[in-house]
Amino acid sequence: MKNIYKTLKKISLLCMIASVLLISIDSFAQRRGGGGAHRGGNIGGATHTRPTQTTRPNSNRGGVQRPANSANKETRPANSNNKISRPANANNKTARPANTNRNNNNRTGNRNTNISGNTRNVDRSRDITINNNRNTVVRRNTVVYARPPYVYGGYRYYGYHPYYYHPYRPFYWGPVWHPWGFFVTTLAVTAIVVSVENTQYHYDQGNWYAPNNGGYQVVSAPVGGTVNNIPSGAQTVNTGTVNNYYYGGTFYEKDGSNYKVVPPTAGTLVDNLPEGGEEVTIGNIKYIKFGETYYQPVQVDGKNKYEVVLVEEDK
Repeated sequence: MKNIYKTLKKISLLCMIASVLLISIDSFAQRRGGGGAHRGGNIGGATHTRPTQTTRPNSNRGGVQRPANSANKETRPANSNNKISRPANANNKTARPANTNRNNNNRTGNRNTNISGNTRNVDRSRDITINNNRNTVVRRNTVVYARPPYVYGGYRYYGYHPYYYHPYRPFYWGPVWHPWGFFVTTLAVTAIVVSVENTQYHYDQGNWYAPNNGGYQVVSAPVGGTVNNIPSGAQTVNTGTVNNYYYGGTFYEKDGSNYKVVPPTAGTLVDNLPEGGEEVTIGNIKYIKFGETYYQPVQVDGKNKYEVVLVEEDK
């Protein structure tokens, strides 16, 4: 019995110790958040406290301030906008290329000018000042004028035929003929040298050339120039005394076996006038001035022609 009593006494003592320990643990748990059920609540609370910790991004700490600071950093692009003024300055620099282009354009223009100036086989009769003093003196005709002259501006204009206006249309004598002012670099092997009053000309197929700017320019035929042949397309014209031969605005007269350039004879009729003439109005009449020679448009036998006009000062 004593042994049983001692065993029960030990058990009760152990139970008391266990109770004390449980009470201590329970009080400790309450201080820390409670027992098992409270620990479950603590888990839920922990889960809730973690979202509350998510308030840290919304707090005033650096995480939020950093975007604010990054917004401040965005002012750097604003400053970079200020740096855009450099491209603006670059645009100012583009003005230099613009100036360069101007210089290049000027250079190009000069090149084009030089090229056009050196262009060969181009009709430049309209943009070249040509000395037309030769072959402009009109020879008097032995036939008396039956018609009174047209008087205007202190001058008398004589013509055998009545004035009949028709527009001036330059005539083209073919590919071998060239108007005054036409420029070439070289001459054909058929060209010959003709000396007139100590001046040398070159003649080839009805064209008269004078040296000019490293090449040769077509000029009016020099009076007195003599050649051994003229183009087959020359027109035979009657001056009233002798026959002349007319080609490309030039009059030739037979001189033995040769042909000599002569001034136009007053009253001579020709079918066509070459390029290089101009229509001028004198009073009520429109003449064609070719060089210094005046031609009056007339009509003979229903055909349009031009008559060489004698011009004299009205004294």
